[in-house]
Amino acid sequence: MKTVYVAMSADIIHQGHLNVLNKAREFGDIIVGLHTDDVIRGYWRNPIMKYEERKEVVSNIKGVVSVVPQDSLDQVENLIKLKPKYVLHGDDWKEGSQKELREKVIATIKGWGGELVEVPYTKGVSISKLDEELAQIGTTPEIRMKSLKELIYSKKPVRILEAHNGLTGLIVEKTRVKIGGKIKEFDGMWISSLCDSTAKGKPDIELVDLTSRLNTINDILEVTTKPIIVDGDTGGQIEHFVYTVKTLERLGVSAIIIEDKIGLKKNSLFGTEVEQTQDTIEHFSDKIRAGREARVTSDFMIISRIESLIAGAGMDDAVNRAKAYIESGTDGIMIHSKEKDGKEIIEFCRRYNEFEIKVPLIVVPTSYNFMTEEELVNLGISVIIHANHLIRSAYPAMVNTAKSILENGRSKEASVNCMPIKEILTLIPGGM
Repeated sequence: MKTVYVAMSADIIHQGHLNVLNKAREFGDIIVGLHTDDVIRGYWRNPIMKYEERKEVVSNIKGVVSVVPQDSLDQVENLIKLKPKYVLHGDDWKEGSQKELREKVIATIKGWGGELVEVPYTKGVSISKLDEELAQIGTTPEIRMKSLKELIYSKKPVRILEAHNGLTGLIVEKTRVKIGGKIKEFDGMWISSLCDSTAKGKPDIELVDLTSRLNTINDILEVTTKPIIVDGDTGGQIEHFVYTVKTLERLGVSAIIIEDKIGLKKNSLFGTEVEQTQDTIEHFSDKIRAGREARVTSDFMIISRIESLIAGAGMDDAVNRAKAYIESGTDGIMIHSKEKDGKEIIEFCRRYNEFEIKVPLIVVPTSYNFMTEEELVNLGISVIIHANHLIRSAYPAMVNTAKSILENGRSKEASVNCMPIKEILTLIPGGM
């Protein structure tokens, strides 16, 4: 039998895939070039099923004799190795972003007399629509919780954006941009104590209690599926912290980040302008261990936020604390700095990368926001948290709208800054 090459992701199998494979079976034995997880992640989103799971499904489709990994959207490398007589593909790639890939396939298989067979696009099938329908079904606490750890160990960077209510959670969940043929999106949400307190009109001094914060978390959980990291401030008393861990894990939150400070909380970006008292290494290590013992699974992550560079304790103290917290079993290290030049972060990462035992490294580049994702990843950063940008951008927009109404005695002039009323009515699925 002659061989037929078909490239696909097969993350959501639908009739369009089967139409292509049924046609391919008429020409010979099918070899499927299955996109790897990294490829799918690059042009679409984190795959629902991992490569091995998708391979198992595709291998059992009639006519498929072999499944090989395809490490790029470009089929050429696999085609040169396999030299199939036929390549089958839907005819939807004749125009648009895949047109260049099509032309490369034609030029390559011409070298051994191969033939491209294009199957008419199956109307009524939309991967994006199927994806949206799956999102509306939702997720389970267990699936959501473990997804953060899976992301951290499978892609860099993991992009996290602040959310402080259900609407901002939806923004994090749904916002995507296409750059160079690849989809970029946020991987999860950060529930900041600063933003949660600010949204409630209260100071960021741990005044908003856990019950109130859980209301915010639940609002976001109800309308999203992506992993959530909670800002746990100092974590409170060890005896209280273990219950916080149990509660968040039960809800399906993926991680809590606690900072090694004690006393009345003052926001870290104040630095030494206000009193910042660090916890002892021994006591904070005990808190880490207590949190680990309280959780039911290792999927829930307890991440240690080091405040040495904020409190003026210096780089050596930050490095020593990182080693101690790793030894205590922390699942990640967040290094914090308020310096705008980024030099402290660069130096800490340099020294951290020399550790024999490391855990994922997390940063919040609010002050040194000139640094790109690529630069941070090259430093060894796994997770980048944009910690307060949605509330900071929303506040001035709302103030300007309020001022406009007062200044003009009507709302007409403010309308240019507002989305149409019909759009706000239909913004949330199920609104009509």
